[in-house]
Amino acid sequence: MQQIATNRVVIIGAGLAAVYAALKLAPRPVVMISPEPLGTGASSAWAQGGVAAAMAPTDSAQAHADDTMRAGSGSVLREVAEFVTRSAREHVLDLSDLGTGFDRRADGSFVQSREAAHSAARVVRVKGDQAGAEIMRALIAELRRTSSVQVVEAAQAVALESDGAQVTGVFLASIDAPDAQPVLLRGSAHVLATGGSSGLYEQTTNPARIRGQGIGMAARAGARIADAEFVQFHPTAIDVGEDPTPLATEALRGEGAALIDKTGHRFMADIHPDGELAPRDIVARAVYLRAQSGLRPALDTRAAIGAEIATLFPSVTDACTRNGVNPVSETIPITASAHYHMGGVVTDMMGRSSLAGLWVCGEAACTGLHGANRLASNGLLEALVFARACARGIAEVVPAEYAPSVDIRFVLGMNNTHEQTVSALRRTMTSHAGVVRERAGLESALSDIAALEAHHAESEVFLNMTATATLITAAALIREESRGAHYRSDFPETTPGPGQRSILTLSEAMALRDRIAKDAT
Repeated sequence: MQQIATNRVVIIGAGLAAVYAALKLAPRPVVMISPEPLGTGASSAWAQGGVAAAMAPTDSAQAHADDTMRAGSGSVLREVAEFVTRSAREHVLDLSDLGTGFDRRADGSFVQSREAAHSAARVVRVKGDQAGAEIMRALIAELRRTSSVQVVEAAQAVALESDGAQVTGVFLASIDAPDAQPVLLRGSAHVLATGGSSGLYEQTTNPARIRGQGIGMAARAGARIADAEFVQFHPTAIDVGEDPTPLATEALRGEGAALIDKTGHRFMADIHPDGELAPRDIVARAVYLRAQSGLRPALDTRAAIGAEIATLFPSVTDACTRNGVNPVSETIPITASAHYHMGGVVTDMMGRSSLAGLWVCGEAACTGLHGANRLASNGLLEALVFARACARGIAEVVPAEYAPSVDIRFVLGMNNTHEQTVSALRRTMTSHAGVVRERAGLESALSDIAALEAHHAESEVFLNMTATATLITAAALIREESRGAHYRSDFPETTPGPGQRSILTLSEAMALRDRIAKDAT
């Protein structure tokens, strides 16, 4: 196996958190590992809503923090919420200075949308639903001008080199030659920014490769994982049979779009006083249960937005049009689709994991900001804040000195995982660890995951997926209550008092899995 040592900081990932961390590390030399061509394949570029930030004089960071606390169902860390929301304005201004074309009014102020569970309109946006793509375009353009950053494309991290206490390197595999042997790359520091886990589900709004591999890698290396059970399902994915499911941004409901069933009934008014702008977990369950009962939920933009949808929300319009839906004259069929993982690798305020030498930011991290239910459009904000925090922490221990480029070459000899096996895993997660959960289904899921894993133990990529799936399912089985995005039909009530974060290691989750398998025999 080829082994390469470099004094560059190794950043695993190429989404918003990864790119922003690389920029904030300059002039310290960085090498970024990107499976796809830079700017594609990351969830960040698909984000429609925007960045939550108190930009208006009538709003405040404290109000934003309070909304974050409420949405998180008692599991948000107050100091983290205040730290992030205080930083929000400066990050939006920084993105603007770097060339992000946020929507503005004639007086130069930012156009802001109101999204679910926000007490004010505080989501800065681009062309209605183009925020993620525009932010990534601007940052990648800046990255191309930054000489300290090297990007290695068509390579995927498959495992971390670790003794259980410290990460000292990362094993890379070739995307173009899946049978090639891995390469071990050791850097001066290692940043995990690989995205979340929603692609572990059969219906997801995430790009195809976002299937929990980063969290699984860290867990297999010994890192502690928090809040794994909290997976957010977006209530208005467009139900047209595409994989991934196209997203109908929450901003549509902020503009007055209604949720109706096949009878024309506006059902959210019966369920929550905030109607369509209730917290995402409540709306997602309502949509899911309507679909399960055959009432075919839909999003109705006709009266509230009408023909303006094409100019205000072009991504939504394009997704509808290519699937034969005219949102000006027809309702948009919707489904609850796995969207964002609140859980992840435990990090502190500097982005440090429980393993020395490993920093984590973006959706792969669990900072304590989201609790049991992420407040809308706090995801991009958290990625920005903690990418910079990681960069600052690394700058304290890594000098800004020249490093030559890394030369990575792959040699034949590695195994690949069949897509049919991944599909079986995704079906298991959707059936038993999805929007609504209960003990028997979760135990069945753990057994199914173990069986799939046993038949494909040679695939590092698949073991990363099953590690994360095991953690999600085990944490969901342990939490015998319903809280935020985690709903147990056999424990439908929320335990009184403040919520408790779940902290698990992979060895603990697998011990639970083994006990269930033993009891079943």
